Amino acid sequence: MADPILFRPLTLRSVTARNRIVLAPMAQYSGIDGVPQDWHLANLAARAVGGAGIVFTEVAYIAPEARISTGCLGIWNDAQEAAFARIVDFVHGQGSLAAIQVGHAGRKGSTTKAWEGGRPVSPADGGWPLMAPTDAPWSPASTVPRAMDGADIAAAVAGFAAAAARCRRAGFDIFEIHAAHGYLINEFLSPLVNTRTDAYGGDPVRRSRFLMEVIDAVRGEWPEERPLFIRLSCSDWVAGGITIDDTVELCRRIRTRGDVDLIDCSSGGVDPRQQIAFFPGYQVPFADAIRNRAGIATGAVGMIQSPHQAEEVLANGRADLIFLGRTLLADPHWPLRAARALGAEVRWAEQYHRATTF
Repeated sequence: MADPILFRPLTLRSVTARNRIVLAPMAQYSGIDGVPQDWHLANLAARAVGGAGIVFTEVAYIAPEARISTGCLGIWNDAQEAAFARIVDFVHGQGSLAAIQVGHAGRKGSTTKAWEGGRPVSPADGGWPLMAPTDAPWSPASTVPRAMDGADIAAAVAGFAAAAARCRRAGFDIFEIHAAHGYLINEFLSPLVNTRTDAYGGDPVRRSRFLMEVIDAVRGEWPEERPLFIRLSCSDWVAGGITIDDTVELCRRIRTRGDVDLIDCSSGGVDPRQQIAFFPGYQVPFADAIRNRAGIATGAVGMIQSPHQAEEVLANGRADLIFLGRTLLADPHWPLRAARALGAEVRWAEQYHRATTF
């Protein structure tokens, strides 16, 4: 293959990714007081050395009470900002763009770590109170959230803006708003959760008001020359929930605003009744539909495992970027191996040059 699209540079506003391979945000549950540790540096550094064009941190939360667990990262104080800046500097030194995902867990917060079962933790046991669009819990076993009032909504919007300012100072190239997987913004978007009757509930336009206010607030602090992504759950996988047609319409409205550069297309998470058929590339049709029907750039994610599979998605105009999660966790040098498989010329770290013949 003379010129594989997977290894062509992609320019987004003022920054250029050296290829179309993205380390997707993957929670590590290893922060201390929200501060990234050496584990996070080692984890993200390995993927930059391994050749990914864009390296995403896991989601960083806007406040202590916005986290899933005590092991989650945050971006609400100076110590967190400084720790992220150290990671950004290393990632840049390896030729990758540094990206961060920022979010609020909503009614899915205050749980144990994933490998501890993700069980709810009550305030009496060291957890924290939860907020959501309504007071309906995620599941019968989950903590009951408080329905957010106007002041709560304004505070959350301000929290995203403050996080964007910190991410700007830390030197990140790309900011992604986490509006998927059943967390706070997704809860406002989904009719399965959002039963409000005020200006933030009802029809799809009113249910998206919170997201639009977050976009405005983030763009108020995030430089015009730097790209802004949004991760969306393109389907709730539950009858009566969000469908791909709903998401295409939302993305059309986002595109007309002109301040969002790419939709990171995932799905599910808002309702435990979801029925998802998992297979290689099972979420690629979402990226395809949004790119070609809504006219906005997309990232494809979800069990994309082989270089030729990734190249097919790009070559057929189904997405603009390939987000890899577990694939890159299993093999941080997947981009370098993919380049060989597709016949692309790439730069290896000088320290690893002797391995290029293996």
